Amino acid sequence: MRLYYITDRKQAPGDLLAVVGRALRAGVDLVQIREKDLDARALLDLTRAVLHLAAATSAKILVNTRADVALAAGAHGVHLPAGSVAPAEIRKISPTGFVVGVSCHDPGEVRRAALEGADLVVFGPVFETPSKLAYGPPQGLKKLRQACRAANIPVFALGGVGLHNAVECLAAGAAGIAGISLFQQAGDLAGVAAALRTPPDPARE
Repeated sequence: MRLYYITDRKQAPGDLLAVVGRALRAGVDLVQIREKDLDARALLDLTRAVLHLAAATSAKILVNTRADVALAAGAHGVHLPAGSVAPAEIRKISPTGFVVGVSCHDPGEVRRAALEGADLVVFGPVFETPSKLAYGPPQGLKKLRQACRAANIPVFALGGVGLHNAVECLAAGAAGIAGISLFQQAGDLAGVAAALRTPPDPARE
């Protein structure tokens, strides 16, 4: 189970860097800096601060949408919205190993993202969640399963995913789960992360 934390400083309980630091200490694998309202300079400063926090970890830091800021800051990659520039175009201006993720909302988009050179996709919303109402009704586990089979790249399940249903996402083929509130609002994030990495075995229940 890989854990993908997406930031939202407006929902964060306190200073965002403190929240990010806690998530990194809990062992998240990826952090997407998703602060769309920040101007380029402020986003660059935030990204550099997060990279400093992550320096002693193996976590990858991605910047939402702004490949220019990601490259200027020395981030590990960028995360693109659905319908954005093809990942292959980003490859032309980025160093070897630069990670390109893409948001997808149906299996066809997952297939296209993979063909265009994406390293990973975030698929959702899988379950109903107020924060994703703008993206339409939940896709459900059946569509998640189809998305995971659509391409040979990691698919992260997003939207209403938590301790109570993470194992279902894994069973559907997800490489991990992505979320905002799951990581920002947890009182014991280290405990939540540990529980997510060792989900219960349905055969033993």
